[in-house]
Amino acid sequence: MRKNRRVPSLVPATPYVDLDRSAWTRLSASTPLPLTDADVDRLRGIGDPIDLAEVDAIYRPLSRLLDLYIQATRGLHHATSTFLREDVGRTPFVIGVAGSVAVGKSTTARLLRELMARWPATPHVELVTTDGFLHPNAELERRGLLQRKGFPESYDRRALLRFVSKVKAGRPEVTVPVYDHLTYDIVPDAHVVVRQPDVLIVEGLNVLQPARPTLAGTSNLALSDFFDFSIYVDARTSDVKQWYVDRFLSLRETAFARPESYFHRYASLTDDEAVARAESIWDSINAPNLEENILPTRSRATLVLTKGPDHAVQRVRLRKI
Repeated sequence: MRKNRRVPSLVPATPYVDLDRSAWTRLSASTPLPLTDADVDRLRGIGDPIDLAEVDAIYRPLSRLLDLYIQATRGLHHATSTFLREDVGRTPFVIGVAGSVAVGKSTTARLLRELMARWPATPHVELVTTDGFLHPNAELERRGLLQRKGFPESYDRRALLRFVSKVKAGRPEVTVPVYDHLTYDIVPDAHVVVRQPDVLIVEGLNVLQPARPTLAGTSNLALSDFFDFSIYVDARTSDVKQWYVDRFLSLRETAFARPESYFHRYASLTDDEAVARAESIWDSINAPNLEENILPTRSRATLVLTKGPDHAVQRVRLRKI
């Protein structure tokens, strides 16, 4: 009689390599860490307790990975030039950084800019946030979207696509509108000029949104079509909500206290009133945007940084090539 063979259990297929904190940290090899405690203090966002040890454990390996990706991409550009028998020109390496409000994506973007700008080759690194491409408050109000600020429809997506397309094409100068977080609005006639960076980092809530179909049924370009690498900063929704409330309380004593602040009316709230107001804003605006628009784009990222309740990154998922 034939003996029954034990069928091996199948490991579910996944497009990611999943690494815990210690395994990820070991991948930094001999990559230098050019930042100091003072640098991290300057770069961290409100409510983000990141320190130099966290930068060493998480962002030093990420810096090495990005260096390898950029070198490989330059090799592909050289191969294309060789094939076409012409110089196709220098193309910036574009990185997208996505995630929820209060999850720490702005700190991640600033740290990456600082680390990459201090590489031995000292590349020209620019960081642009999508806040500058929000429609002005007057236009949002006209469209009935002021209470949906941060949702995909609140941005001038065509202008954002044109901006990244021009940078990617090597335009000498490309302008970006300026957003003022104090007045909570676009600054009229103010622009920042981006001049042919080696690396462009684009940070925002919805940068990994897929292309939207047109009325004719065809698909437009998505912003992420221009990305060479993308990062999603992730955490449990309950943790992000708590971080948002904590940040609201901190802002009540700082930015909100300034008379010119759009949120100055919240400066006089008691602790209990401030918590209630922050939770109401989260539940009515930020949570629906996260669940409907931001979180579904997580699987589109090249790399996912998953944080624990203390803001420290616990796991890293890297998309296989």
